[in-house]
Amino acid sequence: MATILEPGEIEAAAGSPPFLHLPPNNLFALRALRLEKLADGHPLADYLRLVADLCRVQQDLLDNPPDSAPLDPERLRMCQQHGLPPFAADSLVREDTWLAYLDALLQRYSPPPDSAVEKAIASLRNANSGQRKAWAITLVSGQYSLLPAALVPFLGAALQAAFSHWLLHTPKLALKPGDSLNQCPACGSPAMAGVIRHRGKHNGLRYLVCSLCACEWHVVRVKCVYCEQSKGLEYVSLDDDRHAANQAPLRAETCPGCHSYLKLLYLENDAEAEALSTDLTSLMLDMRLEQEGYVRPAPNLLLAPGGD
Repeated sequence: MATILEPGEIEAAAGSPPFLHLPPNNLFALRALRLEKLADGHPLADYLRLVADLCRVQQDLLDNPPDSAPLDPERLRMCQQHGLPPFAADSLVREDTWLAYLDALLQRYSPPPDSAVEKAIASLRNANSGQRKAWAITLVSGQYSLLPAALVPFLGAALQAAFSHWLLHTPKLALKPGDSLNQCPACGSPAMAGVIRHRGKHNGLRYLVCSLCACEWHVVRVKCVYCEQSKGLEYVSLDDDRHAANQAPLRAETCPGCHSYLKLLYLENDAEAEALSTDLTSLMLDMRLEQEGYVRPAPNLLLAPGGD
């Protein structure tokens, strides 16, 4: 049984908990497998399988990256020296390096013929670098309404592959906590979800998963990652006869102070759970919480949120 450490217990524990939990080198392959499994019988099965296909291309980009200019080592050094995210998304999306990953993704992904997906791919192929970067800027800044929804998963997939590659292949990273609890220390992007780990030195600890580079960083439990209060937090899960309320593998931490929520995956209840695939397959939980007046600050870069 996993040990649950609350804030006071963590602070009193001998030594500090590990700040980082980096994603595995086969991150995207694992996501693809999980999405394929979860797609069976799911109302969004076609979309989940499309994303699984994209994840396989992302894994190929991670294993066989395109030729691109290296990141400026002096900037990486200076950012780390001053405690800033070395792969700051708001800066790097304005530059050209990540565009090689988008070009490679568009070459390696085969869309169904005569489909809306093929039209979206054609739009990206035909766009110049300035337009592509403008779309990417709006995506990483959360302004989904300013770019065509059909482009979101392909832009998001290319950006994720680029930033995850930089994260995993930059030696001797020294990352420090961001300005807010939900800010990724590697790229400055917001968290997509949280994971309660259950093994080894990470047992019982909460790690937030970056929506862009998939870096995971430690944040104490029972604290809102948006307003940092602990009073009145509640944990909501979908009704499921297979799980008791306190054993559900997915629960949303809701805050009465700022009326926000964050999805949490409990690996002791589902060891194979993965943040992005779990998020995409639990949109009913988002709909329920929206109806109850909660807002979701956490983005998923492979899904454009619905509008009215």
